[in-house]
Amino acid sequence: MPRFAANLHYLFTELPFLDRFAAAAQSGFRAVEFQVPYDYPPTLLRARLDAHHLEMVLFDAPMGDWNAGERGLACLPGREAEFRESLERVIVYGQALDCPTVHVMAGVVGPGMDYAACEAVYVANLRVAADVLAPHGMTVVIEPINPRMGVVQGGPSYTTEGMHGYFLNHSDHACRLLDAIARDNVRLHLDCYHMQVLEGHLADTLRACLPRLHHLQIAGVPGRHEPDVGEIHYPFLFDLLDSLGYDGWIGCEYRPKGDTVAGLGWASRYGVGSRSPGAGR
Repeated sequence: MPRFAANLHYLFTELPFLDRFAAAAQSGFRAVEFQVPYDYPPTLLRARLDAHHLEMVLFDAPMGDWNAGERGLACLPGREAEFRESLERVIVYGQALDCPTVHVMAGVVGPGMDYAACEAVYVANLRVAADVLAPHGMTVVIEPINPRMGVVQGGPSYTTEGMHGYFLNHSDHACRLLDAIARDNVRLHLDCYHMQVLEGHLADTLRACLPRLHHLQIAGVPGRHEPDVGEIHYPFLFDLLDSLGYDGWIGCEYRPKGDTVAGLGWASRYGVGSRSPGAGR
């Protein structure tokens, strides 16, 4: 049975952020993820998780200046010290939220930047991250993201359909990088939405990547809406993942076309979508 986590930067945006924990639990989710915890004290977020019996399963390492177009620091030459310092915040939030997995975003390769130099910096920085976070029981994940699209115009903060110029785009490149990084606690994070946009062949890719796969996310293509909207037949993929023995979390990182709860019909067969009393306990 798939285990779904609500991405609180995408779902329940009808509500203030701190109220989304309750909404997720009431809708049958047992876990949450979101990109940026740093806007809130870790003790406050911990209290929301505890109050609603939720597990935190993924957040992002600091990604630089989002409003200036930065999408991570790991591949940026000259920013190594800043990247290293950012890991201290990851440790603080990871421990407070009891979250074992952090997504380290690569960054954008801008005009005039040498891609090979960026890749060398990326590999070195991921090794540093792995070594710093390993004593704290944390796994680093890397994610291919499509570079064709960008921030959703008029959408909530941190919701995107892609990241223009992003360094890492394809699953095969991610696997080669994992080989180069060569750390047991650096693993693969795949988003079926980005995979479909750039690669297709989702079933074959999931089969091939399963030994490295640590986290998965879903959304419909096109539009990044509910997973029952568009060209991907997710029930088949969920059954495939069960047959392959995937036991990681599946993050619901999609933009509801309307009310979040009204759009959860796709998840009813998996125990999500209920607002019954006591849900989330």
